Amino acid sequence: MKIQSKLLFAVTLFMTATFGALHAQSENVTTEFGVKGGFNMSNLYDDNNGPDDNNVLYGFNAGVYATLPISDFIAIQPELLFTTKGSELKYNNAFAEGNAKFKLNYVELPLLVRVNVTKNFNIQAGGYASYLVSSKVTGSGDFEGNQDIDTDDLNKFDAGIAAGIGVDFSPVSIGVRYNYGLTTVGKERTVLGTTYTFPDAKNSNLTVYLSYKLN
Repeated sequence: MKIQSKLLFAVTLFMTATFGALHAQSENVTTEFGVKGGFNMSNLYDDNNGPDDNNVLYGFNAGVYATLPISDFIAIQPELLFTTKGSELKYNNAFAEGNAKFKLNYVELPLLVRVNVTKNFNIQAGGYASYLVSSKVTGSGDFEGNQDIDTDDLNKFDAGIAAGIGVDFSPVSIGVRYNYGLTTVGKERTVLGTTYTFPDAKNSNLTVYLSYKLN
């Protein structure tokens, strides 16, 4: 099982095990506004193959967030982020050696339900929607170069589910989140009578983040 799947399974299991004890353990959720940023480990997967840990592309995310209480321990947490995604392909065979990085840059809007399990610990789950603002392929070795990809050749919108955990040391918080894309990155096209989709894959992204409360 890959690292992303392990994290998602662990978060889901933890949420199930702790939900019944929330009333006894939780602290009141307060309204927050802040900034955040993090380190991304992204990949692409298809319906037949999960994310390959050998093809992880490293990147970042940065933006703003708000925490809007709807009860004593539950809040809605919208965010607005710039985030990088994609995958790295490595070649080492009789014909070529090197690597190519498929880079996708999105403006992303996660919308999460945040639950304060304790004063300093929270869990988050929900979904996200993203808009593709730029894309490129860079390479080294036999694939050296830097080429922009026309975003019209790819799906401009991406959407998926998200889950994570956070630890609060007010005004600073740290956390881990996994995004599981549900939208194919590439568009279907027909060339010389043959219909195909490239890339016929979806986004997968694991991020470690740091946030700072401004109010």
